[in-house]
Amino acid sequence: MGTRTMRAIVKDSPSYGLTLKKVSLPVSLAPDEVLIKLKVVSICGTDLHIYEWNNWAKNRIKPPLIIGHEIAGEVVAIGENVKKVKVGDYVSADSHIPCQVCYQCHTGRMHVCKNTKIIGVDTDGGFAEYVKLPEIVVWKNDPSIPPEFASVQEPFGNAIHTVFAEDVSAKSVLITGMGPIGVMAAMICKAIGSSVVIATEVNPYRIELAKKAGVDYVINPKEEDVHAKIMKITDGRGVDAFLEMAGNKNALYDGLKVLTNGGHAALLGVFSDDVELNVNDLIVFKGIRVYGITGRRMFETWEIGNQLLKNKLVDLSKVITHVFDFEDWEKGMKLMEKAESGKVILRVND
Repeated sequence: MGTRTMRAIVKDSPSYGLTLKKVSLPVSLAPDEVLIKLKVVSICGTDLHIYEWNNWAKNRIKPPLIIGHEIAGEVVAIGENVKKVKVGDYVSADSHIPCQVCYQCHTGRMHVCKNTKIIGVDTDGGFAEYVKLPEIVVWKNDPSIPPEFASVQEPFGNAIHTVFAEDVSAKSVLITGMGPIGVMAAMICKAIGSSVVIATEVNPYRIELAKKAGVDYVINPKEEDVHAKIMKITDGRGVDAFLEMAGNKNALYDGLKVLTNGGHAALLGVFSDDVELNVNDLIVFKGIRVYGITGRRMFETWEIGNQLLKNKLVDLSKVITHVFDFEDWEKGMKLMEKAESGKVILRVND
């Protein structure tokens, strides 16, 4: 590999911003580790939080740290015990590193491991020319999937996990929040045969993104009565499924109100504060089922995503709005800060 250093995007101080700098190349591998040469990476909302140094970041991140966890690249070295991949394989990775010894890990629920470490949050991440990862999180990509799409599989998996909480084929679905994961969820619903997909969103850029992605109805709560509009669309029945992607308490209230009796809600959005609910009227008496969604099921969700992408059932180009060279990473951050982008991709190595 020649050089002993590499370019990386680093949170090197407890303050606003990041730094593109030279750091040491991770050349020493443990027996279960894999070294990946990155081709492309994509920016996550978590990366933006670290860049902005919000309250969550202040309480979680310990600089210096290489950020980033949405990746696609090529395996260039493996530890002596690695069996799942070999040098030359085209891979991505789940961002959650499970401990593999806790109760959850031993009962098929690694995605909610009690001792989870997150790549680019708790360990050095993938916004670099190379990243060293444990074999357990590495996913071998189908060669037909473009690297840009492959790097977005991690958030795509969030959308899959939320959509597949229950069967939504031939059912009406409301998705609140048309950020990239919300738009991906809408495309998945259309691909698997949901009867109608309705979205709520207030940001003009994201409203247009949702329309281009094929959402049937996009409602702006600032301009329309969400309840009245959805009841008209669904002939007074309400929606069969409610997918909350916004992390907004008003969106949560709207979704639970228009959810039909006996329907289900899957909540992925993260709320900034505690939320008060009329649990009796909105949940108990309606007989609904509520799912808390985090991460991706390892690796059930990845298998579903592979089929959706390999067979071209979902076109992620509709949600990837900007592609920059690695050196121009801050342009992507600024666009995301203004909520004027979908997924932003960075090219690392040719």
